[in-house]
Amino acid sequence: MKTPLRFLGRSLAVTTFALSLSLIVRAADKLTASATAPETAKTAAAEEPAKPALVPNSECLDCHEAEFKARKKGQPKEWVGVKPEVFAKSVHGKLNCVDCHADIKEAPHDSKVAPAQCASCHEKATTQFATSIHGMSHQMGASDAASCTSCHGTHDIVPVKQIDSPVFKLNLTKTCGKCHDDPKLAKEYRMGQRDAALHYSDSIHGQALMLKGLIVAPSCNDCHGVHDIKRSIDKDSHTSHANIAKSCGTCHVGIEDTYNASVHGQLLAKGDKKGPVCTDCHSAHDIEKPKTAHFKELSDQSCGKCHEDRLEHYRDTYHGKAMALGRPNVASDVAACYDCHGHHDVFPVSDARSRLSKEKILTTCQQCHKGATEKFTQFQAHANPMDGKNYPILNKVFLFMTCLLVGTFAFFGLHTVLWLVRSVYLYLTDSKTFREAVIKQHTDDVLYTRFTPFERFLHMLVVTSFLLLVITGMPLKFYYTEWAKVIFNLIGGAEVARTLHHFGAIMTFGYFALHLTELAHSLWSNRKAIRNPETGKIEFLRIFRALFGPDSMAPSIQDWHDFVAHNKWFFGKGPRPQFDRWTYWERFDYLAVFWGVAMIGVSGLILWFPKFFTHFLPGWMINIAHVIHSDEALLAAGFIFTFHFFNTHFRIEKFPMDTVIFSGRISQTEMLHERKRWYDRLVASGKLEDYKVKDEWQGRKKVATAAGFLFFGTGLVLLVLIVYAMVSRLLH
Repeated sequence: MKTPLRFLGRSLAVTTFALSLSLIVRAADKLTASATAPETAKTAAAEEPAKPALVPNSECLDCHEAEFKARKKGQPKEWVGVKPEVFAKSVHGKLNCVDCHADIKEAPHDSKVAPAQCASCHEKATTQFATSIHGMSHQMGASDAASCTSCHGTHDIVPVKQIDSPVFKLNLTKTCGKCHDDPKLAKEYRMGQRDAALHYSDSIHGQALMLKGLIVAPSCNDCHGVHDIKRSIDKDSHTSHANIAKSCGTCHVGIEDTYNASVHGQLLAKGDKKGPVCTDCHSAHDIEKPKTAHFKELSDQSCGKCHEDRLEHYRDTYHGKAMALGRPNVASDVAACYDCHGHHDVFPVSDARSRLSKEKILTTCQQCHKGATEKFTQFQAHANPMDGKNYPILNKVFLFMTCLLVGTFAFFGLHTVLWLVRSVYLYLTDSKTFREAVIKQHTDDVLYTRFTPFERFLHMLVVTSFLLLVITGMPLKFYYTEWAKVIFNLIGGAEVARTLHHFGAIMTFGYFALHLTELAHSLWSNRKAIRNPETGKIEFLRIFRALFGPDSMAPSIQDWHDFVAHNKWFFGKGPRPQFDRWTYWERFDYLAVFWGVAMIGVSGLILWFPKFFTHFLPGWMINIAHVIHSDEALLAAGFIFTFHFFNTHFRIEKFPMDTVIFSGRISQTEMLHERKRWYDRLVASGKLEDYKVKDEWQGRKKVATAAGFLFFGTGLVLLVLIVYAMVSRLLH
């Protein structure tokens, strides 16, 4: 029994040990399992397949890959399906369709579904878009307003910086232009500027970006924003009046600082809406290089939108007139507003930083007028001749010239009307006798010399130079008319017109000098006439007769008697007076040339050589010279083309033209009809035969007459244009 018991004891011990060991091992396994549980869970999760979408993309493509859209009747259907390969390459290629089309829960679905939503991924952009002009338009029910897909695309969206993205910088203009260059949409949504994208393409920004590929150049989003585009009248818009300088300043940093310090920038800083900003001068989508002729041509109009009164009187100067008459896209070589006042650095004249301050104005003028002196700077670029308070001397000169102009036209206008009425009355009373007398004086072959060849040559110089001066000068006075612009364009612009005008002035001084020389020679040749033939002494009475006799062009007391007698005849109170070699109106015309050459000539020289004359004259004399030159030229042109033409050509007995100045001949019939005193004097002195001629005039008559009609017709056309310009200015 001892052995079995001993064996049983050993068995129990072994069993107890094994059981204990098993418990220990199981406890260790539990501890190990507890420690590795997280890793095991992660591994299991990783190995677990993704949860399937509610609607797989494959089910969507079953229908939408082969989707077609009906067009107008008779046209093939348009394929609008989704290309799987294109979608796979897009930025959304790994997403499920229902991630964007979140309202779709099953396939097939209703035909009407909500647009794809972007907010789940692009929350910030969606929030900004909701308050933009495009987003607000959608909220108001405008279905044609731009949405996310309008700009970015639909199932083919690629990264923004990818070159084929519709919102890549090089493509953005075309994308925006789909709506903003659409006339129908522009009208329906009352867009401010039509064809904005098209205009931008021609601008300096568009050319830099689209032609030269400079992606640093601004595109639509750089100025208007991306998802936060708002109307320019909204205060927080990038293009609002208050923010436009800041928007431009993101690129033009230095210029923004200069502008902010200027008088314009200070107005903007104070919140003054009248303060001009970048777009007021440079425009919004038509920005061009400031150094182009076209920009310079339009710059004055930009300034004039605010400074209308200053622009008006700037136009009164040669600078303004030449600028207004410049050929298209070719600015005249004269000063524009910014040449004197500055570009972005405009300051009040009282500010030492201003280009027109006392310290800097001479340097500013010398940019164009090399060698200008301090007196030159006294020229008033915006002087108003009607402002007697600020420009007293100029105002008095202007009033004098106006009175002279109005008085001369009123006096000779009445004289001409009375003469015309009297002539018409006589013609209607006895037209047969009148016509016979006219025919006889034109067919009479007994001719006498009235003008020498030299005098006719001088008159030809007078005619050609005068017409040249009027053609090149009157467009400046009436710069605001279309005909003035046409004439300057035909001539070749302000520079060519200026050169031709100077040439006409040289011709004027030339014929005037020739006449004075011929006059001095004539007086010297006839110097014996002032001496008594018996005593050989010079007598005052003989000098007086030589200066004021019937062969002299100087006016005399006889002219007054002739004038009175002529006016009596106008009213039927006396016989028609007979005249000597020169009539009172011819002597007036002659003296008018002296007056005109003195007034127009001297003032013209001051305008031609302002730097020279301002060495000893104040600069405001240029303003006075301009008023005198302009008004006296108008007086001369108006007088010649009306009263002189009537006295010489428009009278019934002379119509349509008196050719005496070209032929130099006057018939005996005409002498007896109008200048009988001269005829009788020549007969009494025995000199009549000395004046009698018979030459080859008939052979030259056609050519001379044709030239005469050309000059005559040119004068009449210019007269009509001048009257039209004056009337249109008064009515305006």
